Amino acid sequence: MYKAIFKSGYPMQRRFTPYLFLLPALIVLGFTVFYPALQAFYLSFTSYDLITEPQWIGLKNFQRLSRDPVFWQALRNTVLYLVCVVPVLTIAPLALAILVNQKLRGIRWFRVAYYTPVIISMVVAGIAWKWLYSDNGLLNQFLRAIGFEGVPWLTDPNLALFSVMVVTIWKGLGYYMVIYLAGLQSIPADLYEAASIDGSDGFRKHWDITVPLMKPYLFLVAVISAISATKVFEEIFIMTQGGPLNSSKTIVFYVYEQYTKLEISYACTIGLVMFLMILCLSIVRLLVQRSTDTDNLGDKELDQPSTMLR
Repeated sequence: MYKAIFKSGYPMQRRFTPYLFLLPALIVLGFTVFYPALQAFYLSFTSYDLITEPQWIGLKNFQRLSRDPVFWQALRNTVLYLVCVVPVLTIAPLALAILVNQKLRGIRWFRVAYYTPVIISMVVAGIAWKWLYSDNGLLNQFLRAIGFEGVPWLTDPNLALFSVMVVTIWKGLGYYMVIYLAGLQSIPADLYEAASIDGSDGFRKHWDITVPLMKPYLFLVAVISAISATKVFEEIFIMTQGGPLNSSKTIVFYVYEQYTKLEISYACTIGLVMFLMILCLSIVRLLVQRSTDTDNLGDKELDQPSTMLR
């Protein structure tokens, strides 16, 4: 009798065992992520300044948001950041990964050199680049030495945001290069040898073999870099403070500004918009990944009959 009960209950016990292991992490996430997110969602429909109790005001914060010119400028800056930074951080690290994947003498030192910016604190990097961009900085001194005038990198509204983008790209190249490098090292060398026999050599072999096989990594890096670009803050805070004339102000920095002014409910409203943007990017990434996995599964099924014929 006891053995029968144990045997009948054992599969049920095995079924719930993984969830028991996940439970502590879910509890921590609930208190640190899910509950604050729900609270912020509630506060976006209230008037709250950390002093008085939250008062329900409905959609007034969203109406204020729709008429806020600074928010729309911050949104445009964020979208421009995405459009300019993401393509570079998707393509350039792949070229670097192909370069450092070569079997050359001392290639490990090149890998370390390209990855070094990743381990440098953004605070340190921002201060260093701010000094490079200053009027008497190294870049302007070099320009004056070769006969050009100095450039107001961080004080010109037309250049400030692009100058900050350079820092983001410089900081992220090594990180995404390592992701691509892991994918490149999983590609069999036999494929490149077969391609060279068929006449595909040099850049052509990477177009024919590397890029198709690296599609999952390309999509992954594109989405990760897009989410990171949407949440950019440290570079803006250290180098420009959102200026001049709000030309480099992004959504995250605008949220921070509202918090410093104790506009808590309005900051939560802006944060909700940013959350929806990141959620859309994440959904796109999941859909693309699912489509890629389906295509790969279809290719394997098509290859099976030909393998049986051989």
